[in-house]
Amino acid sequence: MWQVFASRYGAHEARTAQANFIMPLPDPHELMPLDYFVWLLRGPNGQEVLVDTGFHPETAAKRGRPLMRPVEDCLRALGTSAEAIRDVVITHLHYDHAGNLDLFPNARFHIQDREIAFATGRHMCSPCLRHVFEVEDVVRLVRALYSDRVVFHNGEGEVTPGVTVHGIGGHSDGLQMVRVATARGPLVIAGDASHFYANMARENPFPIVYDLGAMVQGWRRARKLAGGDESLIIPGHDPLVRARFPVSEQDPESWRLDLAPHS
Repeated sequence: MWQVFASRYGAHEARTAQANFIMPLPDPHELMPLDYFVWLLRGPNGQEVLVDTGFHPETAAKRGRPLMRPVEDCLRALGTSAEAIRDVVITHLHYDHAGNLDLFPNARFHIQDREIAFATGRHMCSPCLRHVFEVEDVVRLVRALYSDRVVFHNGEGEVTPGVTVHGIGGHSDGLQMVRVATARGPLVIAGDASHFYANMARENPFPIVYDLGAMVQGWRRARKLAGGDESLIIPGHDPLVRARFPVSEQDPESWRLDLAPHS
């Protein structure tokens, strides 16, 4: 069984609810902050897998996104290092999930075929689609590819026993979720399949979406992968994660998702 840590590295506090949903809301101007996480998976034999790599400090400054602490500090606080990580799952190539790839010189990067095709293909000719990508992040992944350090998945695939990926698309064309075997059941890191619990619960999507139909089907896929237990589905950016799960004993800015949530 695996341990799963959600480690917060940034936040966007000055954000209103209208920025987080497509369909109209009763109070669109209500504050609804957004958190930024990376997820560390630790196996029974000490093996570690990182899910996503956060955004680069230069990107934080350029986009006005406060960086609470560098991702490498998140890992140190949990008793590991970027150099020690051998497998990194990239859920998708948006700037807040695929920065800092150069911090991981010994890692293989797991990604969907469709996501690299999307991020390097004709759709990037459109500013409305490419604005959530950072070209240097994509270039770093291509360089890793040419160094034989990229593992492609087409739909479902295994990273290591107990950790699988599941391509769903939606938010980005090659978005993938991660399923992890834990003591409390199959935990699903939905990532940006649902930014907030409320996106999925209300069936009201986050506005940045490539394929709305695929996003909706992704919610159903997440529920199936979690065996119908929605407490096992973890959204990508919801501050409620911090309220629902126990704080890690190692790091006050990381939360144990493999432990039972607070009642």
